Amino acid sequence: MRRLLPLLVFIPAVSLAQDAKPPEVPKGTSFSFAFAKSTVFPGTTRTVTVWVPAQYDGKTPACVYVNQDGLPGYVGPTFEKLIAAKEMPVTIAIGVTPGEVRAGDPKAALTRYNRSYEYDGLGDAYARMLLDELLPEVEKRTTKDGKPIVLSKRGTDRAIGGASSGAICAFTAAWERPDEFSRVFSTIGTYVGLRGGDVYPTLIRKFEPKPLRVYLQDGTKDLNIYGGDWWMANQTMERALVFAGYETKHSWNDGGHNGGLAAGVFPEAMQFLWKDWPERPKAGKGSQPLQELLIPGEGWKLVGEGYKFTEGPATSPTGDVFFNDVGSSKTYKVVDGKPVEWLADSKRGDGQRFGPDGRLYANAAGESKVLAWDGAGKPSVFAEGFKGNDLVVLHNGAIYDTDPFETPNNSKVYYISPKGEKKVVDTGLKFANGITVSPDQTLLYVADSRTHWVYSYVIQPDGTLANKQKYYHLYVRDADDDSGADGLRCDRDGRLWVATRAGLQVCDQAGRVNSIIPTPNGKLSNLTFGGANMDVVYATCGDKVYSRKVKVKGSNAFEPPFKPAPPRL
Repeated sequence: MRRLLPLLVFIPAVSLAQDAKPPEVPKGTSFSFAFAKSTVFPGTTRTVTVWVPAQYDGKTPACVYVNQDGLPGYVGPTFEKLIAAKEMPVTIAIGVTPGEVRAGDPKAALTRYNRSYEYDGLGDAYARMLLDELLPEVEKRTTKDGKPIVLSKRGTDRAIGGASSGAICAFTAAWERPDEFSRVFSTIGTYVGLRGGDVYPTLIRKFEPKPLRVYLQDGTKDLNIYGGDWWMANQTMERALVFAGYETKHSWNDGGHNGGLAAGVFPEAMQFLWKDWPERPKAGKGSQPLQELLIPGEGWKLVGEGYKFTEGPATSPTGDVFFNDVGSSKTYKVVDGKPVEWLADSKRGDGQRFGPDGRLYANAAGESKVLAWDGAGKPSVFAEGFKGNDLVVLHNGAIYDTDPFETPNNSKVYYISPKGEKKVVDTGLKFANGITVSPDQTLLYVADSRTHWVYSYVIQPDGTLANKQKYYHLYVRDADDDSGADGLRCDRDGRLWVATRAGLQVCDQAGRVNSIIPTPNGKLSNLTFGGANMDVVYATCGDKVYSRKVKVKGSNAFEPPFKPAPPRL
């Protein structure tokens, strides 16, 4: 009789086959809505798509990934796998399309397409739209099963990405607001000359590094058109990021300008960008010029706040720092790191410097005078008859002073002899502002705020000026019409430090910006070197004053002149 095999022999085989299948990962859900409430980009309408992972509980703030040009189909499946494998945190993905100002009658009028304006343009406008308008609007929504949307506000919990113009848009948002977006995914990025994006590789090398991590993708067959060469531009971006010490990774291939290529590298990119989370990406050490200036781990410190408008930081021979609150007509002295009122009425004091006699020489805008304040806070008139803006006092007791107010776009520069006799020694600058001299006191430097220039002059024995030259070439932010150059100081190596809208721009003697150091609140009017060793930078920043210890020492014009080493040309 034939022997029958037990049924149980076959059961393990079926069970093993089922176990060999990959486990199902929890599926996310999505919803979309129209957003038409922007004041940053007035009149625009855009579509917002929100993808929510299954692991989101509606209570714990979720990490955020924002993608430009909407939400590609590969984002959700990639996030599902990586979140399930705990290779990235629970993250809500938000796809945003570019804005359109739609025509009232599409048959008779054109719609204005904002994609290039919003995406290719530099500056913080798009980041502000996301942070102040769109993300709060997302948080007003709920998931399909009724959970409230709660998004994390921590920069380490936020990533942003896109393709082509959407990629440079993502990078710009993180570059402008690294406190809000710390991880960037960029595929076939448009870092070319469409709206100024070709400047990024240079800015990355010059700016104090930001806490960003960047993944780049591009191919050899990408676009090469009137605006630039995408393939070369992306490689230049990568080399600049590596040069400045950023955490960066790239994927190069032989592809073209095809957004679909992102799907293949997206999982690797997300694993790289979210590695070590929740630890925040670290800033690089920066270029050699920056390393010569900045002390690792030594950042800006708040000295004082709550002022109307701070200006005129000045350092005494003992290293004490004074500054003016122009709006309240008061002068403060920094004592043990904190401001103490020194003058209850500075006569609307503005630019000021100490002289070799120990007195504080200040432009008193309220009286159109140059006042010399003694140690007891008593003034005497040193010169009058014009409304000075900023001044410098030389070792011989002479003063150079800027007056941009008397004639619009035709500023005057005054020379005031040690006896108080004044004469005009230059005219023609649009808005003569900050002023200082080289360490050897043979060259005068004057900032023209309404341009991107700092002028250089040769000082003559009688105080007149010769060989006027547009010499220092400053960086101007894309959103600005000019540099806003204001206060000037030299360090003892001959570098010129310039207070601008973009931050402290530090130039070599040859007139080139080597380094750019932003301030914490994005404002800046003037600076001075203070402290016992003259190695602490004090910066007046609108309603606040900050300080920062650096590796170099300031050069004070009240000291005897000395010749620094020549520049490397």
